[in-house]
Amino acid sequence: MSAPSACMPSRVFSVLESACRDVSVADDVVAGRFTIGGLTLPLGSEPDWLADPHPDDKEWRVEWVKFYWGLDLAHAFSVSRDARYRDAWRRLVTGFVAQVPPGSDDTEVAARRIQNWIYAWNRFAHQGGCDPLTEPEAQRVVSYLWDEVGAVRDNLTKERNHRTLELYALLVAALAFPDHDAGAVLRDFAFEQLHLNLLADVKPDGVHRECSTHYHCIVLRSFLGTLQNARMAARPLPASFTARVELAAEFALHCHRPDGRIPACSDADGESYADVLLLAGRLLDRPDLVYAATSGAAGRAPTRLGASFPAGGYYTQRSGWGVDRPYAHERFLIFDCGPIGDGGHGHYDQLSVEIASGGRPLLIDPGRYTYSEAPPNWRRWFKGTAAHNTVTVDGLDQTPYARRKPRGGAASGRLLARGTAPRLDLVAGQCTSPAYEAVHSRAVLFVGTEYWLVADYLEGVREHIYELRWHLGPEAGRNIAIQDGCPGTIAADGVALTVTPGFPLRIEDGWFAPRYGVKHSAPVVAMAVRATSTVLLTAVAPRDLFDQPLRVRRRAGGVRFVDPLLVEVRGDGPSGPFVDTLSWAGTGHDIHLPGFRGTARAAWTRTDADGRLVAFTAMDGVAGVLSADGRQTRIDTGSSCRWASWVAGEPELTMERSGS
Repeated sequence: MSAPSACMPSRVFSVLESACRDVSVADDVVAGRFTIGGLTLPLGSEPDWLADPHPDDKEWRVEWVKFYWGLDLAHAFSVSRDARYRDAWRRLVTGFVAQVPPGSDDTEVAARRIQNWIYAWNRFAHQGGCDPLTEPEAQRVVSYLWDEVGAVRDNLTKERNHRTLELYALLVAALAFPDHDAGAVLRDFAFEQLHLNLLADVKPDGVHRECSTHYHCIVLRSFLGTLQNARMAARPLPASFTARVELAAEFALHCHRPDGRIPACSDADGESYADVLLLAGRLLDRPDLVYAATSGAAGRAPTRLGASFPAGGYYTQRSGWGVDRPYAHERFLIFDCGPIGDGGHGHYDQLSVEIASGGRPLLIDPGRYTYSEAPPNWRRWFKGTAAHNTVTVDGLDQTPYARRKPRGGAASGRLLARGTAPRLDLVAGQCTSPAYEAVHSRAVLFVGTEYWLVADYLEGVREHIYELRWHLGPEAGRNIAIQDGCPGTIAADGVALTVTPGFPLRIEDGWFAPRYGVKHSAPVVAMAVRATSTVLLTAVAPRDLFDQPLRVRRRAGGVRFVDPLLVEVRGDGPSGPFVDTLSWAGTGHDIHLPGFRGTARAAWTRTDADGRLVAFTAMDGVAGVLSADGRQTRIDTGSSCRWASWVAGEPELTMERSGS
């Protein structure tokens, strides 16, 4: 064990404390093998740091020189005391310092390297009990680091997530080397600018301005690190800082699926950020965040099932939080009808959904896969509209393709309706595109907390080819088949889809990228129709609840969301055969369903095999008469009734009034 150098950094809080702990990664690095984005390159124990090992994708070198694997080396040393790990880190860091002049890399790359060198050095020293550098080496590394800090400080990115991580790296450096920060000038600058960056980049509903689930969680991690490091330094932060961080944590909570991973919305990997949720729960004293982070093992269950984030354009539906069934087996949907997102991360995915049930995703967002446009240009495929669970018009993207941010006009999305009630949830949005004149609206109904009914309204002034696509998870490809004698019906592992009208379905080859640079084949269910205007209905039935696909019949209605639609769904669920009848529209309207006559924006009744009413829910301006259990109950609250609900076995109707 070497004696601590005088230059050794002071202890700082590491937001990556629970990450980068893979001993196999450390072993590969010791042997000179580096794996980035699924590609392993043998670069030797003393690599050429100025070379570009993978010229087809510049991101490989970008991630390589951020030195995240240095934390794996430090962890491997702390648990084994094997000098090979310590020596490898020292050799690689000092080799980089000797070869690469300060300021050579983009500021966001240098910032992550600054952070990770300090984090790894701390991990060696405080967990491994060893300073990995000699005194002369430490002096050279600190001098180099401080030159890099100066280069980052002088060339800060103007906005968005790169600025966040650059400012956070400046803060970590200032706290780790206070003797180099006379008068704490850099420290205070970083704290103040991080506060301004937080308020500018995280919308009032908590969603990061880039509208990417992945980058949202990465940015939130840096802001949580800021909060904890401020507490350790006894440096108070404004109340508005903590309040906005809490809003960001709220979105991170609700966008995590029951299986613990995030949907890969807009340049995202489908990872788990449970460590971020757990840290947020502890720092913000939020037992519900701890509960979600631990899949219900600790903390307290959240109460909201249908969460809305109108500024970011994300809306969720959820069956529960693991109180009545295993946590991972809850049902979940996320719906996107918001802005494309600032910067270049936005995908052309207006009105897309991702759905999960039974412990896994059923309908997926394929992810980002790559930023490279090298042939065959996978960047374009993963970013395009056809790579998402939505509708294309004439084979076009909703927004004309650009590798980064749109060069011209972008598709716009807006919310049409949102209603949440017991056993029924409705969310609807609309997409307009600069690429075509047709307008796409979509309503998503979560029925009985069991299945989904998706209505796609396509309105044009001339004829178009509308193509509806549903991207299934890779597991579904093992057993997927179009059902004989059931037009528009397909069954696969985990999910069954029924599309009405029953136009021919086809199965396309698709992809799923769980992380950058790695992709797996996954089936896509597609259907095309040529029309001026039309409505397509899709029932999504989780196979953990339904052995057979649902049968859907449109009984009445127009081709616009403002027009009432009357739909019948037949199935055989956990409680036996049933018939669901649903009516909904953009506004309140007259509704005649089995057991209910009245007005509402949306209403649902379920009858059993004997025709008895067993469930009812209506929402938004409910009034009318419910006939159940041989008696009639009048609902006369009109526009003041947010929802009314009844289920067999309950003694009476329950209601919620507006403002209650």
